Amino acid sequence: MKWKPGQVSRDIEDRRGMRTRMTGGRGLGLGGLAILLVLSIVFRQDFFSLVGGGALGGGAGQVTQEAGPLQTTPEEETLVRFVSFVLDSTQNFWEREFAEMGAQYRRAPLVLFRDATQSTCGFAQAAMGPFYCPGDNKVYIDLSFYDDLDRRFGAPGDFAQAYVLAHEVGHHVQTLLGIEAKVRQLQQSNPDQSNQVQVRMELQADCLAGIWGHDAARKGLLVEGDVEEGLAAAAAVGDDRIQKNSQGYVNPDAFTHGSSEQRMQWFMRGMRSGRVEDCDTFR
Repeated sequence: MKWKPGQVSRDIEDRRGMRTRMTGGRGLGLGGLAILLVLSIVFRQDFFSLVGGGALGGGAGQVTQEAGPLQTTPEEETLVRFVSFVLDSTQNFWEREFAEMGAQYRRAPLVLFRDATQSTCGFAQAAMGPFYCPGDNKVYIDLSFYDDLDRRFGAPGDFAQAYVLAHEVGHHVQTLLGIEAKVRQLQQSNPDQSNQVQVRMELQADCLAGIWGHDAARKGLLVEGDVEEGLAAAAAVGDDRIQKNSQGYVNPDAFTHGSSEQRMQWFMRGMRSGRVEDCDTFR
């Protein structure tokens, strides 16, 4: 991408100097915490408070946060400025789009953290990956995820990184448009279809990320190979590929984000179209 390092975005909430941990109780382990985070985001209820109260037997205790000196590197600070550039670019774009629709866009803060942090959706750890919390309208990311995206998922490149952030901002757009609330109501009334509806919402966020990519290309911000980087990132985080790598087989009934092919397809639909109305994954 063509970009110039500038000031850190005013929408960045930097918690990299905070040490956050869950104390007391037996603890749930990473897998249990991941499940609770997903449940908290899906149902917009703090399931961690149930654990803290001992509802699941033993509990995970209390979340503590301690401020400390921020130790960083020039490379990390360059990444912070790149993330700031992408964040401002995506949110400036959506401000214009909402204005054209006669609506007002509320900018989403981006929380940078290390290892773990607390959100309205519950306690989160870096291994869970980036996420958007509709409870506080914030995007959360540990920048080390971008190393995983490159080395573990095989999707290097700055536009691959941009795609990830634009996808999470897409979830914020869905919340502001009322789509997220309707999806949660549908999931609660039709629990057997919960995963399928969730997949449709994730694919729509991919398409919305593509719409921003369309605008970035129109402005001349993309260079040769950028679109391929975005597609590689979309494919890398497909449910089928992740399941195959983690458990050796694919179970479509357990999909929550869509297959690699689906994610690439909807991302490219947004890239080619540039129109919100072409991102209706629920039809």
